[in-house]
Amino acid sequence: MKNRASGKIIKLVVCAAILGVALLIGFLTHAFDFGKFSVKFDFTALLKVIVMAAAVIAVESLLGLLLTLPKPKNHRILSILSILASLLKYIAFLVILCWGLAMLGVNVSTIVASVGIIALVVGFSAESLIADVVTGAFMLFENQYNVGDIVEVAGFRGTVTSIGIRTTCITDPGGNVKIVNNSEMKNILNRSDKLSRSISEIAIPYATDLEKLESEIPALMDKIYQTRTDVFKAPPVYLGVQELADSSVVLKFVVEVDEKDVYSGARLLNRDLLLGFRSLGVECPFPQVDVHPDR
Repeated sequence: MKNRASGKIIKLVVCAAILGVALLIGFLTHAFDFGKFSVKFDFTALLKVIVMAAAVIAVESLLGLLLTLPKPKNHRILSILSILASLLKYIAFLVILCWGLAMLGVNVSTIVASVGIIALVVGFSAESLIADVVTGAFMLFENQYNVGDIVEVAGFRGTVTSIGIRTTCITDPGGNVKIVNNSEMKNILNRSDKLSRSISEIAIPYATDLEKLESEIPALMDKIYQTRTDVFKAPPVYLGVQELADSSVVLKFVVEVDEKDVYSGARLLNRDLLLGFRSLGVECPFPQVDVHPDR
């Protein structure tokens, strides 16, 4: 978010500088004559277009910067702000295009009237663009996912960092950013809707008194939870014997966590179970190889 804000500030400063220089040149060369309404394609018109474009981009940058200032905790509000920021860029482009053509002496109303015919030709090539925009609008209204949600799309899992008119940006824990067209956001698995589960499987020797150990597990679970209340949402739960392995009995445990802590929660649970079992006199077995010398 800081990088985006600094980028908008830089763009705003650059546009302001261009605007100032162009205005200065315009007044010094008497290019601006506000008493005249007929503008021809010459240096004067071109200079006015540059001033207009710089002013529009400066306003868009300022509004975009203002949209980054609020830090709402509600993911829905973050999504709306992200889409508004994206929408501003498209509006700025259309304003510069139409206003610029008008300043250069082009009859924009004639172009607008002929858009219906051109749209039939361009529509086929812009089918994916239209699908992206329409899908993005439906996703906003249906509240399928929001900025800050952890989602999984086509095997890529990460946090939604921005939602635009056409695309959605997803960042994984490694900082890799995947840009997905909104029309491709299908079969989304939103992991932020409810709590997730971290799973731990720990092995104990066959010689362990299982009944005695199971009677001591509830107290151990409460002890682990009291030290991990910042990550665990409830005490870990013992599910029972998961597997009778070759040299050990595998026990399975789960604990509820936020989706963002699903991996760190498993690591913490593994560590606490290992230390907890050792405190109860139960060591986790390790593979052993029996070597029989030839006789």
